[in-house]
Amino acid sequence: MSTLDRHDPATGAARPPLACDDAAAVAAAYQRARAAQPAWAARPFAERHAILSRFRDLLAAEADALGAVQSAETGKPIKQARGEVGATPGRVGWFLDRAEALLSTEVRADAPGMVEKTTWEPLGVLANISAWNYPWFVGTNVYVPALLAGNAVLYKPSEFAADTGAAMGDLLHRAGVPADVFQVIQGGGATGAALLDQPIDGVYFTGSHATGVRIAQAAAAKLIPVQLELGGKDPAYAAEDVDPAATAAGLADGAFYNAGQSCCAVERIYVHADIYDAFVAAFVAEVKGFTRGAPSDPDTYLGPLTRQPQLAVLQAQVEDAVAKGARVLTGGAAIDGPGWYFAPTVLVDVDHSMAVMREESFGPIIGIQKVADDAEAIRLMNDTEYGLTAAVYTRDQARAEAILGALDTGSAYWNCCDRVSPRLEWTGRGHSGVGSTLGDVGIRAFTRPRGWHLRSPA
Repeated sequence: MSTLDRHDPATGAARPPLACDDAAAVAAAYQRARAAQPAWAARPFAERHAILSRFRDLLAAEADALGAVQSAETGKPIKQARGEVGATPGRVGWFLDRAEALLSTEVRADAPGMVEKTTWEPLGVLANISAWNYPWFVGTNVYVPALLAGNAVLYKPSEFAADTGAAMGDLLHRAGVPADVFQVIQGGGATGAALLDQPIDGVYFTGSHATGVRIAQAAAAKLIPVQLELGGKDPAYAAEDVDPAATAAGLADGAFYNAGQSCCAVERIYVHADIYDAFVAAFVAEVKGFTRGAPSDPDTYLGPLTRQPQLAVLQAQVEDAVAKGARVLTGGAAIDGPGWYFAPTVLVDVDHSMAVMREESFGPIIGIQKVADDAEAIRLMNDTEYGLTAAVYTRDQARAEAILGALDTGSAYWNCCDRVSPRLEWTGRGHSGVGSTLGDVGIRAFTRPRGWHLRSPA
């Protein structure tokens, strides 16, 4: 069995290596899941619901300890990690509240001699290749509705959140999910490739665009459902009628929370010329006030990056922007010392010739560009290959909806940003992915419909 080296993002110190499942172990896990899935699907829905309800309750009871596990391995500040874990039971509760109605048989027509109905049936054995930045959110978005629908799940957490993935399996098994119905597959890219080699019935992935393309190509020959939640280059626009300071505070949090390591983090900002100077001054002051420190410190707002290679990506974006005329108002480089910290960075005099305004940053860096009017804002916000979210700040709702309606994104924000609700479908366009999690669509995404035509004998 091979291993992967692991390190503490806050110090760079070595952590215990991760033992990786090889191809034989993955194939054996698949066979166990295939054998176990029919009995799980045959259980009454009420039994599966009760088991997932126990999982929710266990998660709520152990949220603080589980947040500490996540913080230690990813570097996410402890307050933010516990915030994510603490909010997850509520999201799971929404699936529990909605699933029965959406998975129940629907009678479409009931006329003398003929009944037409639809049943929503599990896909079978699913591969869920998940992410490290919000592992509880993105994981439960998939495996909770999948299990409720009667599927078996082979869950591969990110190698950067392997301990959290193991904790998920432990909680689900303690709640009553059979060990073979939910299995945690540990490893890196080679393990993920071995999982895709199995005759699975669907694959659900959260991660980068490049990896998503490879997964889609691997799944294409199988003709199975593929859901890809990929990256973003999410824009925000501040119109001239807003309070510059209040808007700057909200967008700074949207850009730098979790050190900007979110697919829906604000990654580029456009500001109307009439408030540009005041907005930039307030934004820089807000960023300079963020507390950087050890992830274990409850006062820390900005922790390290989870992945060391991202430091070079951010540095290259800064250098590219400066070479093309941008100015750095704060930050601009990795911080000397232990750990993988990058100084929160604000760039102005930016334009779309610069990588920082076009390529995903996934770190604590933002470019702010002045615009003359709504039309210019729309043109620039649409100038991207991504299409996850966009935000508009203005006092006028109709104006905001008109701007947002002209943008090609899966989610639209008015006077808010970097927000996900279990009640609304979460979907990307373009390089941000295909398919949906969350919302009603995100429950039925783990089923296939069967149409029944039932004629009574004459």
